[in-house]
Amino acid sequence: MEATLVEWLKDYGYIILFFWSMAEGETGLVMAGVLSHTGHMNVPMSIVVAGLGGFAGDQLWFYVGKYNKSYVHREFAQHRRKFARARLLLSKYGMWLIFFQRFIYGMRSIIPLAVGLSGYDKKKFAIINFFSAFVWSSVTIIPAYIYGKEILQLITWAKDHWYISVLFLALVFGIMWYFNKKEENEI
Repeated sequence: MEATLVEWLKDYGYIILFFWSMAEGETGLVMAGVLSHTGHMNVPMSIVVAGLGGFAGDQLWFYVGKYNKSYVHREFAQHRRKFARARLLLSKYGMWLIFFQRFIYGMRSIIPLAVGLSGYDKKKFAIINFFSAFVWSSVTIIPAYIYGKEILQLITWAKDHWYISVLFLALVFGIMWYFNKKEENEI
């Protein structure tokens, strides 16, 4: 199975990267950086493809919020607190929130939806989103390319010591869940 996945990434890496970047994406960008390190992908092309995917995904969420308000309110009702937080952050930080929203855990899809709901100018959002997408893809792919050897060694170690890896990931996700719940209760 692992060999098949690696072959797919080699053969369809840029297509997978584009769609992966439309949906959250950081893991896909790190993989693109590592595959660039091994010579199976190209760093500049990976940055462009990931940037375009990230841009397209957030534009899609923005337009869903802008033109489908009743759908958003109905389908995302369980995220009311996150929408309230996004509106507060948008009123406080404006364009800077749009620029840095990709780096805010748990808010990547919510913020473009909330910005679309707010009536924010679509051209201004598109310009900020475009530059933000390319900064995001660059600051994720380039370090993964530079540290590709170390990342591959870590992956090999994690495969050999899978039980420690599982415990570590459970601990990390548990801590993230705890702080996310604590933050939601404070809003």
